[in-house]
Amino acid sequence: MRGSSSPMPNQRSFFQKSTFRNLTRETSFLHTKTLFSSAPNPNSSYGIRALQTHLETSTILNTSSVETPSQSTSLSDSFLTEKILLNLKQGKPNSLRDLLFRSNSLVVVEVLYRCRDNLQLGRRFIDLITSNWPNFKHSLQSFSAMIHILVRSRRLPDAQAVILRMVRKSGVSRVQIVESLILTYGNCGSNPLVFDLLVRTYVQARKLREGCEAFRVLKSKGVCVSINACNSLLGGLVKVGWVDYAWEIYQEVVRSGIQMNVYTLNIMVNALCKDHKIENTKSFLSDMEEKGVSPDIVTYNTLINAHCRQGLLEEAFELMGSMSGKGLKPCLFTYNAIINGLCKKGKYLRANGVLNEMLKIGLSPDTATYNILLGECCRNDNMMDAERIFDEMSCQGVVPDLVSFGALIGLFSKNGRLDQALEYFRDMKNAGLAPDNVIYTILIGGYCRNGVMSEALKMRDEMLEQGCILDVVTYNTILNGLCKEKMLSEADELFAEMIERGVFPDFCTFTTLISGYCKDGNMNKAVTLFEMMIQRNIKPDVVTYNTLIDGFCKGGEMEKGNELWNDMISRRIYPNHISYGILINGYCNMGCVSEALKLWDEMVEKGFEATIVTCNSLIKGYCRTGNAVKADEFLSIMLLKGIAPDGITYNTLINGSIKEENMDRAFAMVNKMESSGLLPDAITYNVILNGFSRQGRMQEAELTLSKMIERGVNPDRSTYTSLINGYVTQNNLKEAFRVHDEMLQRGFVPDDKF
Repeated sequence: MRGSSSPMPNQRSFFQKSTFRNLTRETSFLHTKTLFSSAPNPNSSYGIRALQTHLETSTILNTSSVETPSQSTSLSDSFLTEKILLNLKQGKPNSLRDLLFRSNSLVVVEVLYRCRDNLQLGRRFIDLITSNWPNFKHSLQSFSAMIHILVRSRRLPDAQAVILRMVRKSGVSRVQIVESLILTYGNCGSNPLVFDLLVRTYVQARKLREGCEAFRVLKSKGVCVSINACNSLLGGLVKVGWVDYAWEIYQEVVRSGIQMNVYTLNIMVNALCKDHKIENTKSFLSDMEEKGVSPDIVTYNTLINAHCRQGLLEEAFELMGSMSGKGLKPCLFTYNAIINGLCKKGKYLRANGVLNEMLKIGLSPDTATYNILLGECCRNDNMMDAERIFDEMSCQGVVPDLVSFGALIGLFSKNGRLDQALEYFRDMKNAGLAPDNVIYTILIGGYCRNGVMSEALKMRDEMLEQGCILDVVTYNTILNGLCKEKMLSEADELFAEMIERGVFPDFCTFTTLISGYCKDGNMNKAVTLFEMMIQRNIKPDVVTYNTLIDGFCKGGEMEKGNELWNDMISRRIYPNHISYGILINGYCNMGCVSEALKLWDEMVEKGFEATIVTCNSLIKGYCRTGNAVKADEFLSIMLLKGIAPDGITYNTLINGSIKEENMDRAFAMVNKMESSGLLPDAITYNVILNGFSRQGRMQEAELTLSKMIERGVNPDRSTYTSLINGYVTQNNLKEAFRVHDEMLQRGFVPDDKF
């Protein structure tokens, strides 16, 4: 980019690189050891003069191999430097733009060196470069010179921006960056804040490993950054959870002799708490007190909060009590930590007591205080106390926020009290608070749980009108509601909309839809979704497979169910007791009891406990194959295994006996059911009544109906249908129509297919 008078540009480029390596290697130790064995005083000229002296000495010692901007600048570069300086002083921006276009990084360094005593000129030059030539090819030295001038000018954000450009420069090590800043330090008349800023910039850019390396390079060259920069690095490491790394840096800070402060103490106490080493805090605090650093309110709050998070509430109270001995008073944060700890342990009443204590000593709770208590009420479904706390909040002049309203809206919505949830929703909007995705999704979920899908979709439309973006959670909530209501075409449309809007379906999306289609018997669609799930690298789990296997088993497609079973195992997803129960039930529905028993044996062999559901499936299997005696024998096996039969067990056995027209065994089973503490329900009576009706024993059927009503069990549609069918079979249409009329009077609609 220079004029035609520049000699041998390729040779010069190579020479610049090799010179810098020689210069940094041979002089860096010399000129830093004396200068920065302790942090230089920015108000003293000693550090700067010493740096200049060492730079000059090292340059003289290496004249044969070292190129510095002041010595090796060519005639054309020297001319450009003078012209730039002259135009800067005369304020001729147009001429400067042309000169900048012909400049190189060496010229930039030399100009900035010459501006060390005229910072205004230096700043003007830097602004011209950055605004007119953003793609200028800087060297580390030109970056460094700019940083020094900007730091001296107290333009720290601009200096940080240049540091960021420098650290992101390809192929540049932390050693080179540090040495470049040291090399240009004296000629720019800089101050130690530059090195602090370097470390801080690494932390703010989340380049913590590089920040640690830069800190160590500076330390190795005798440059000690301030405790504030050290704290920035330590705080950054602790924040991301690199606690061990933080302790390494802390030990290096201690060895460097840098005077620590209370911020250092608090960062390292937080590190111990994050690492679940609360027991070590006592010795650490004692060690810091010996160094002249005492804990403050932040220290105690950190410790109290950590103890509360670990459920050590009594220790937290002890710490709060010991604060007065240090001349400290618990603050709002202290009390909030205690209240939060108590609520997490389910000690809601005691948490309320702490709130009252706060009010007594004149400490006003804030929104966070009340939100903690509201959250606990919601977890316990305590609607009465939640409303009381919300009202008290207003009485104390504390303004509720989205979290406060969201807690109440969620609580009432979850408990099916949508009217009250909507009332708080309106109050929230009247208070000037804009509902967010979370609150809209809570209300949509409430409508979905209650099966009011039209209102759920209206709320979705309002959400979009208000500028809220539907995320995967909102879509999943609506999809779940649509699937529960068997509105599968609408669910399919919503799924397509979701993909069109760029919202990626997740595991929950696919399992919800797969379950919906399986329950609807549309196994082709369910399998298509399953395959799409696999293609999108969303790993199915045992629940996904169980849903699909159950769908195929209920449709009598045992072969496909077995194929999925094998596919599940091939993916190292292993069946659980529910998986075995589904397949056993499938075989029993098909009457393949022998296959079901093989799976039963395999299940027991693998250590799965038999459940009442699986046992009921096998009893059903025996009864369906006309083997009620075997079913009765299996009941004895259940009892021996300590599995108590339930109403389904007995109803299945009663039904099996009646199908075999063995009414005596059926009534014996009813007696056994009652003696085990289970009362016959509508299904029990309907099974018996249906048995009598099929045999034409209508008098016994009517007696069964009377006994049923007498015992407080209401007849249902099935009861009346069995009676009507019984009378029709006997050609007793008069009685059939009598029962038909009674059925209508009770509000049941007959299917008229008798």
